[in-house]
Amino acid sequence: MSLMRCRRHTCKIIIVTSLIWCILDIMILLSYSDCSSGVGFGCTSTETGKKGSIKFSKQVSVDAHGVEIEEYPRSKLKTWHKAKVVTKQKGKPGEMGKAVQIPPDREAEKKEKFKINQFNLMASEMISLNRSLQDVRLSQCKSKVYPSLLPTTSVVIVFHNEAWTTLLRTVHSIMNRSPPELVEEIILVDDASEHEHLGSELEEYAAKMPIPVHVLRTGVRSGLIRARLLGAKTAKGSIITFLDAHCECTEGWLEPLLAEIAKNRKAVVCPVIDVISDESFEYITASDMTWGGFNWKLNFRWYRVPQREMDRRNGDRSEPLHTPAMAGGLFAIDRDYFYEVGSYDEGMDIWGGENLEMSFRVWQCGGTLEIIPCSHVGHVFRDKSPYTFPGGVAKIVNKNAARVAEVWMDEWRDFYYSMNPGARNVDIGDISPRKNLREELKCKSFRWYLENIYPESQMPLDYFFLGEIRNDATHNCLDTMGRKSGEEVGLSYCHGLGGNQVFAYTKRQQVMSDDNCLDAAGPDGPVKLVRCHGMGGNQAWVYNKMDHSLRHVNTAKCLTTQAHDPSSPKLVSCEGEASQQWLMQDKFKWQANKNS
Repeated sequence: MSLMRCRRHTCKIIIVTSLIWCILDIMILLSYSDCSSGVGFGCTSTETGKKGSIKFSKQVSVDAHGVEIEEYPRSKLKTWHKAKVVTKQKGKPGEMGKAVQIPPDREAEKKEKFKINQFNLMASEMISLNRSLQDVRLSQCKSKVYPSLLPTTSVVIVFHNEAWTTLLRTVHSIMNRSPPELVEEIILVDDASEHEHLGSELEEYAAKMPIPVHVLRTGVRSGLIRARLLGAKTAKGSIITFLDAHCECTEGWLEPLLAEIAKNRKAVVCPVIDVISDESFEYITASDMTWGGFNWKLNFRWYRVPQREMDRRNGDRSEPLHTPAMAGGLFAIDRDYFYEVGSYDEGMDIWGGENLEMSFRVWQCGGTLEIIPCSHVGHVFRDKSPYTFPGGVAKIVNKNAARVAEVWMDEWRDFYYSMNPGARNVDIGDISPRKNLREELKCKSFRWYLENIYPESQMPLDYFFLGEIRNDATHNCLDTMGRKSGEEVGLSYCHGLGGNQVFAYTKRQQVMSDDNCLDAAGPDGPVKLVRCHGMGGNQAWVYNKMDHSLRHVNTAKCLTTQAHDPSSPKLVSCEGEASQQWLMQDKFKWQANKNS
């Protein structure tokens, strides 16, 4: 009997002890519960995990470039659901992004309307504002799952005398293909348009939209930079997304942009910019294997993504691409970070150069600049602008680029001026606020940027020689003659002013002028300027300091001047004659300080 009683007591003790441990376990689990939904034991703020101990906005890690990655505050995230797919409207022109054909009897009318906006306005007017498009994303993108909580965005669109249909198709594509919970508002900023349809008619149309669409007006022509700042100032979303006024957003365009910023608050992200034909409004998918760069004159260019960036992404083309520079028209940025990192340089005029200024600033001051391959937005690219620029395009572009060079490029500003002498004497205004910003943000040097972010750049960093290449027989210099890629290199009188006569002989055995290299496809030439690819082959040359010959590796022939055609160098068997001797020494003096 006593044995039975003892067993019962033992069982009770075991059961009570087990219950106590279970209760303790539950309390510990609840104490460490994720409060992202705003519900949980002891949750007083959606910014915290364990009660009051971990601030999610302060969680940081470091990326491959040593740049801090700061996660997004949980309190700024919202639940969302996918937008419905825009279905094809049978019989309507341009559906699924197809080209629009204009009847031959309306060709004259088409050409006349083309002059208004420098694109086929008639084709645009034939297309539905809600036209369907192909899903152009990579297959890996279509199966990606994005977080159930994402930040909201305000979309800012600046326009000046924009066509009614292209502007509203941009707005409709945002509404049709974005999760409605994530679009706080669309802000249309009118930069002193003169067309009647962009007045009260636009305001009335905007008021009927299912999501808030605001129309702001600059009053006087202010330019893209100042107009965007006006739109950003009123934005309520956690993220600002800037788009141009003649775009079409595709399926799933927004979620990847917001998700990347939610992962890293200091990420500035761009979609893949597809082409909408200015002639037919056909939607043409752009390559996801290009990134943004720039040439010696600070002109933005698209270049092929190098292997090292593919390796960083482990060969996954759907992963975000670290780009040295952005085109500038289409991107998203955290609203607070936009101002923390210096928004835009308000000393710049109208348009041009602001994209490189922001690219350098973001990378050098601790952020990252990315192209998101899973986000695609189409853009109408025009051959020329329909707008006029006060003082002329060259003056504005030179001023803006010179401000970039002076503030962000350190010694390389002198190289820029040598390549673009016209910018040297332009009045660039007061740059002290921007220099103070750089100092306050403790930004890195331009050398750091070239060595770590853009080692593939054409900017001089590791060159054997940089300057004029003079022929000993004729005393003429190699000269690009202002020619484009695919055209022959020339020879002309050595003027000593830099510009088209500055060539670099690089450690990759390239003879380079800007982003073009001397290239010979066969033993008989001709010697052309071709976009540098950095892979040797037809672009590999060996300079012999002893006999001053410049030998083409593939053909084993030497670059030579010819008496009967002194303006066109050719490939000829190496004989050691004066016509084959090239002097790489001249008055052009420029060298970056190795300690910068």
